[in-house]
Amino acid sequence: MDIVVQIAQFIAIISLLVVLHELGHFIPAKLFKTKVEKFYLFFDVKYSLFKKKIGETVYGIGWLPLGGYVKIAGMIDESMDKEQMKLPPKPYEFRSKPAWQRLIIMVGGVVVNVLLAWLIYSTLLIVKGDTYIPVENLKDGLQVTAEGQKLGFQEGDNIIAVDGEKIKRFDEIMLEVILADTVEVIRNDKKVFIPITDEALGEVFTGLKNPFFAPRVEAVIGHVRDTLNAGEAGLKEGDRILSANGKPIRFWNEFVSAIEDTENANLNLTIDRDGRQINKSVYVDKGEAIGVGTMAGAALFKTDEYSLGAGIPEGFKKTFRELSKQIRQFKVIFKPKTKAYTQVKGPIGIIEVLPKTWDWGFFWRFTAMFSVWLAFVNILPIPALDGGHVMFLLYEMITGRKPSEKVLEYGQIAGFIFLVALMGIIFGNDIWNIIKRFL
Repeated sequence: MDIVVQIAQFIAIISLLVVLHELGHFIPAKLFKTKVEKFYLFFDVKYSLFKKKIGETVYGIGWLPLGGYVKIAGMIDESMDKEQMKLPPKPYEFRSKPAWQRLIIMVGGVVVNVLLAWLIYSTLLIVKGDTYIPVENLKDGLQVTAEGQKLGFQEGDNIIAVDGEKIKRFDEIMLEVILADTVEVIRNDKKVFIPITDEALGEVFTGLKNPFFAPRVEAVIGHVRDTLNAGEAGLKEGDRILSANGKPIRFWNEFVSAIEDTENANLNLTIDRDGRQINKSVYVDKGEAIGVGTMAGAALFKTDEYSLGAGIPEGFKKTFRELSKQIRQFKVIFKPKTKAYTQVKGPIGIIEVLPKTWDWGFFWRFTAMFSVWLAFVNILPIPALDGGHVMFLLYEMITGRKPSEKVLEYGQIAGFIFLVALMGIIFGNDIWNIIKRFL
């Protein structure tokens, strides 16, 4: 059932983004009286799940959920309709329109993606505010995973600056560290400078399973599932874990490690309840949750509230901060030594990171982020993408000469081959990551 919810969220997000992106091409094309022959959600390779002709346009749904398209008459695109291009240009065709109109048609999809992200971010800020963990609230520093330790970080480190720039939010830390040359931390009340090398990142990314960091919080129980082992053992909200199987416990990750180290046996706990020390024994079934969650983490969060007047410009800024993040990540992905390319996710990988229960907050945040990503990818100057068409149009507008149809055709073929190869690598990476779990 979990995977059904995840797939449903993925299809809903992709469908919304594709339809709106293609509308960004469709609407200006119609305004400039350009014939649109097809408007498709998903690709109709060989056949369609649904299609209906309304006016001069066939609207349909394909079976391959990897995008969508509009087929505009008189345009060299992925359809490679050479027969149409051999005929004399007609007034309603794309190739007959002024360059500035063709440019607006081509950038329309990207513009809609950016506007959609802006709308979503602004709405979320106005309705829910911006909830995050300020770095200054991490009084006990960071919980550092094995991956973070490989980079040179230690449990309890508190990151204060990256390449000399102060870090304000916990959710910014991981990306900033990946992109950093040097990270400044406070460790045992002393400043320590940690160099981040491509080789170190390569070692980490090769087997990356978890983020490098999590907030380190005290081992205080926040909620208990009465129907699971912790509830049956008598643990209660507010209990502070002092030791587990005789080993002192202060932080929540130490408590989690103690649970993981206990299989099909009792975990003997000493807890502080309202100033009294008491002992409890919880049976731990191998691979099963005992039914407790942390309390202390909630106190770390801060929410900034936004009015309508403040939320709209802040949503705009947030959209372009997200775009900046997407661009900066390419800096790492295209460095072979970092092996960051192994973490690029295709549809399978994306589905796996979606929540297993429907979460509208996550849905809209992910949709906004993905909309910005689609805008960025589509505007890249690669033939077969919107950015490739824009590149040729700008050449035409600057030089006053149209590229020949052969140049456009060969460019389209080369771009299409490149994208198919890239998708093959991404799909292969998704499948390999699944296989590795069973090795």
